[in-house]
Order: sequence, then structure tokens, then C-alpha cells
Amino acid sequence: MRISTRGDYACRALLSLRLHQNEDGPTSVRDIATRTALPQPYLEQILLALKGAGLVKSKRGVGGGYVLARPASEIYLSEIISAVDGPISVGDFGEPHTDGSCDHDGQCVLLAVWHLASDYMREHLTKYTLENIAAISNGEASWPVAKK
Repeated sequence: MRISTRGDYACRALLSLRLHQNEDGPTSVRDIATRTALPQPYLEQILLALKGAGLVKSKRGVGGGYVLARPASEIYLSEIISAVDGPISVGDFGEPHTDGSCDHDGQCVLLAVWHLASDYMREHLTKYTLENIAAISNGEASWPVAKK
């Protein structure tokens, strides 16, 4: 599984909104692009997808921009990635046979392993909310580490 540039940018944009949520009013796309060093035209497309997924709200006109649609503690990294990249999966291989009727040299066993890897990835990304990531960014929580 590889997180796409689009998925990474979406997470960075929402994290920026969370880190600056106490400032007055919505945050403009230009401000988000400047703070995150992301290309503004691409960021606009990503924010539209996030809006469609119900993760951000927008306000048009002077003083317009974006705000989080829900509390940061209720927005999971898995949701953000899925909103811009589709379902989190290591590949699109189809469903394995589970009744012992695999006809292709054990391919179904490999399909089961790929599905399990996808499940682990989704589970891992669901452990982190924007609030968790903001706390780590602000030095209020420890960095994520792999379990040994």
C-alpha cells in the first residue's frame, strides 16, 4: 500500500485547518497552500473532494475559505485517505475462494493475505484522528513508533 500524493496533501491540508482552527473565520485556500507548501490549484481540487465527503465546509466570498466539518477528534486519517483515493487496499484483486476451490496454484491464499494486509492498513489509519496528529505536531504527545 502506498499513500498517494493526493492522500498526503489532503491530510496535510486538514491538519493545517486543525492547527489554525482558533483563528477568526474560515481559512482561504491560499493560506492553506502557503502554510503547507502545497500547490494551490491541486489543493483546490483536493478540498472539493474533502467537501464532498463531508470533512470540510466552505464559505464563499470575501472572508471565505474552509473549516473542518466535524471536530478533529472525529476525523480519522483513514477517512481522509478514502475521501480522495477511494477504498484503502493493497490492490484490487477480487475476493479469494474460502471453500477450498482455488484453481490457480494457491492464488486464493495470496488473495487472502492481500485482503488481510488491507485490513491492517485500514485499522492502523483509523487509530489516528486529526486531533491526535495535531497533539503530536504541537509536542503534546509522542511520535508514533512501530511495535516490536
